[in-house]
Amino acid sequence: MAEPDGSGKRGRLSRPLVLAAAVSLADREGLAALTMRRLAADLGVESMALYRYTPGKEALLDGLVEAFFAEVNERLRSAAGSAGGPGPDDRAGAGAAPPAWRAELRRIARTFAAVAHAHPAILPLVATRPLTVPMARRPEPVLRLTEHILAVLGRAGFDDATALAVYRAFVAWNLGSLLVDKRQVVDNPEEPEPMLRLGLHRLPAADYPRLRALVPRLAEYDAERELVAGLDSLLDGLPGPPGDSFYADFHSDGTGLR
Repeated sequence: MAEPDGSGKRGRLSRPLVLAAAVSLADREGLAALTMRRLAADLGVESMALYRYTPGKEALLDGLVEAFFAEVNERLRSAAGSAGGPGPDDRAGAGAAPPAWRAELRRIARTFAAVAHAHPAILPLVATRPLTVPMARRPEPVLRLTEHILAVLGRAGFDDATALAVYRAFVAWNLGSLLVDKRQVVDNPEEPEPMLRLGLHRLPAADYPRLRALVPRLAEYDAERELVAGLDSLLDGLPGPPGDSFYADFHSDGTGLR
């Protein structure tokens, strides 16, 4: 049991530990349950012990975004050996392999989506919290991923203006598709019938005929396939680089992350 003032635990606290506990609490019970007092209780310390690592609730929410991007970056680093490797849509028979820069954008998109699916309660913060912070003051993991994406495009041969256009389109599609995916919340996971599982049987057929007619399609939604297919369609409509020299002289670990 923790000592009343938390001094027995405080020496073992760190910002990564505090943020990991906050992520775990949000995963289990949602953002509404995340308070400084509740987080301190989970860590076995008094609330005041946390203020050394995060000055309040707003900073803690920004910390969740920091932890989210840190996990994305770590997953990208740990899977560096497969950078540009085949994914579900890149196998033999599915057409020509994509250029290395597009394969890397796919890998980033899939990794980002995997972290979003692991921490769905944090995704809305990822989409909104950075809007309140100037770019130069955003958490280091956020800037690191931005730098990596821009490096991917720069190494592929995009000029600066086009690289920024592709970067912005990539981020907008990635976040937008994930937010739309998360809006389709299952109403009753144990129900095998799609209409009942999604809860759409509650909608009057006369008022929502098209939405009800699309139930089978909604029930068969493949999030990763839709993400990659939409990304490819988006990139097809943007200017390409003059060459594909991305991996020729990129970082030796297969990523631009350090």
